[in-house]
Amino acid sequence: RTYSEDKARHGGDLGWMTRGSMVGEFQDAAFALPVSTLAKPVISPIVKTKHGYHIIIVEGKK
Repeated sequence: RTYSEDKARHGGDLGWMTRGSMVGEFQDAAFALPVSTLAKPVISPIVKTKHGYHIIIVEGKK
């Protein structure tokens, strides 16, 4: 933990992610979601990985 970067300090923002850079369950859920907007928010169900539990919102794709 001494050298880890706490994503919570950045509001949970992971930045741009690519396939292969995430654990399988997280990647599968993230890439299956459409982009969320204020008018039509899309939130994942709870995703369990070896790192814990996650709720995912995709804010953009490129």
